[in-house]
Amino acid sequence: MGINCAAFEYILDSGFRKQWNSSAIPQSDTNPEGVPRLDRRSLDAEGALGLVYHYLTSAMSDTALQQIFALVPSTVTRYRAFALKILLAVLQKLPESEIRWWSSEEECAQDNELILARHPLLVGAKGSIDGLNLLMATSDDVDLENVSYNGWLHGHYTSCVLAFSPRGMVKGCVLNVPGSWHDAKIARPLYDKLLHKTPEGFYLVADTAFPHGTNTIAGRIQAPLKAGTRVPENLEERANLMACNRQLLLYRQTAEWGMRQLRAGFGHLRIPLDVNDPVCCSDLLEVCVRSSNLRAELVGINEIRTVYMRCWEDAEDTDIWQDFENVVF
Repeated sequence: MGINCAAFEYILDSGFRKQWNSSAIPQSDTNPEGVPRLDRRSLDAEGALGLVYHYLTSAMSDTALQQIFALVPSTVTRYRAFALKILLAVLQKLPESEIRWWSSEEECAQDNELILARHPLLVGAKGSIDGLNLLMATSDDVDLENVSYNGWLHGHYTSCVLAFSPRGMVKGCVLNVPGSWHDAKIARPLYDKLLHKTPEGFYLVADTAFPHGTNTIAGRIQAPLKAGTRVPENLEERANLMACNRQLLLYRQTAEWGMRQLRAGFGHLRIPLDVNDPVCCSDLLEVCVRSSNLRAELVGINEIRTVYMRCWEDAEDTDIWQDFENVVF
């Protein structure tokens, strides 16, 4: 399920168990405000949380879920939808799963120090940003079909833009936007945060699809050079520019790691999402992003975090590692 036992129990104790046991499962022939009949349910709170995480972290069919949890098709669908809403409500309250923009200059500087340890020329970099396109089912509605069609990828998609810190946390995101929109247009809410909620001198690293040379966003986004860009004739200036460009290119790769982390860790995102239920689709995407933050913080399964945070010093005695050559075996 992508999380360990401690994180599983933490979610249960943070409100999932209480809401599951105190809320009636929505059905067309029952009172939603009625008293839940726990003795008639096929799954307890632990089973419901296991069901929804099995669903999110794999591309298995409902038939497989029916076999694993010994449920009939209608019960799987109803329990899964109910448990997903409860899980989203719980994750929205947990500090470990919070999607929070950099709140202070000190926090930006701390993340920049993690980046400078590997890329000393990226002074002021605090994170990376990139777009993510996820497959959508084709709609019978012509207008909806057109708005979800991505001409570059030749398919129907929903688009997202996410910003990652060197700690592996998603710091800002825009989710479930029509696939025909360009990443630069989708990221406008994040531009506002860059302009009004980011201290002077700090920026995000992106690819060339994002505007970074305009007057409004200049200095807030840095990107590697485009092919065919003119470089200085002076050899020293050219060498410095190319060295900085290489480090920008290397760090921009962390956004790709973050996107792959979502796709690989939540296998359900690899199958077409339901284009006719945008609310459920938005909830599912938010649960995946928040669960990714929770997993990075509590479990440590995150490639960005592994590379840019020196976890081995935190786990072991720092003095031993710093004086490793004097250790006698």
